Amino acid sequence: MARSDVQLMLDVKAGDEASFELLLQRYRTPLVNFLHRMVRDAALAEDLAQEVFLRVYCARRRYEPGAKFTTWLFRIATNLALNAIRDGRHRKAELSLDEPAEDSERALELPDGHPTAEQQLLEQHRQAVIRRAIFRLPEKQRAAVLLHKYQEMDYDQIAKILGCSESALKSLLFRAYEALRVELAPLVGLAAEAEQGRAPAAAGEGRKA
Repeated sequence: MARSDVQLMLDVKAGDEASFELLLQRYRTPLVNFLHRMVRDAALAEDLAQEVFLRVYCARRRYEPGAKFTTWLFRIATNLALNAIRDGRHRKAELSLDEPAEDSERALELPDGHPTAEQQLLEQHRQAVIRRAIFRLPEKQRAAVLLHKYQEMDYDQIAKILGCSESALKSLLFRAYEALRVELAPLVGLAAEAEQGRAPAAAGEGRKA
């Protein structure tokens, strides 16, 4: 049976280096993906992830089970990302529409087992527009959306990470999702047009059968 994050961290505190490696393997990919979405710079995201784990390791002897390990981990990561953004260390550039999707974003692709080339292009465009819209959000709104949508954390956990009340967090998320709704509205029309374009073809196939 796999050990919990808390048990692994307690083992690290007791001097078990292998347990730290297990924590690193468990959380390196989601942490790097989160940081990459925050700063949109792959090299910087890797550097920040290393700094996060270094801080966790250095604090091992002071570790006490309390909040979830992921709350502690992502609080460190979020603070480092926000500091990097405010220091101007992130890449200030428009996102390319052909930038490849990250692994965790591929799960949002079309459920059709055999998408057409047109569907694939439309989906790649949709993902790129979504990534760009999220990146344009103010830093704290961006962090809140990423933790809520991609890390699937609850309000209590995100509020602890961002150091605010749950009511303040809900207000932050409301403003963020409202901004995204407005900016991504054209995607809804694009999807509707694509569906309308496929409908006659599907109907024609039905008549042929």
